[in-house]
Amino acid sequence: MSTSEPTAVHPLFAGALQEMGLKALEADVRRFPDATRTAAEAAAALGCDVSEIVKSLIFEAVYEKQSNAPVLVLMDGSSRVDVELVRQVLGAQKVRRANADLVRRTTGYAIGGVPPFGHVTRTRVLADRGLLNHPVVWAAAGTPHTVFPMAPDTLIGHAGATLTDVREGTSGGGTA
Repeated sequence: MSTSEPTAVHPLFAGALQEMGLKALEADVRRFPDATRTAAEAAAALGCDVSEIVKSLIFEAVYEKQSNAPVLVLMDGSSRVDVELVRQVLGAQKVRRANADLVRRTTGYAIGGVPPFGHVTRTRVLADRGLLNHPVVWAAAGTPHTVFPMAPDTLIGHAGATLTDVREGTSGGGTA
């Protein structure tokens, strides 16, 4: 069971909502008594399909002649990111999962609560096309206890994401 509680919203995420002209209550931020760090936990708490959960995952792109750069990948909760496809889309030499310190430095949030937007640094964002398979998706709202619903195309727009195919089992990393 969840509740709508504007005071439960992470201050950084609340600031991002305010910049978009929304308040936490208008964004329908839901708070859970127990953490929902995984897509499966969030889906069970909401009573929705795990594919309706948005995973906000930070990776580190390694470039030959540039410094390494974080990248945010937005993926549906039932799929896995194909790091080779991410590497191809980015034109990077290598892509690896970011450690907890890089996630917090890049986003301002801990793993399990990273929202798709409202981060402390601007990073490149890739959104897997599979998110568009649902009229509404649920994403973390800055803590492992909070989530919010949004139409996937609106969420992708707010995140400034490039729409692409980067989930395992897709044929290529084409962008739109």
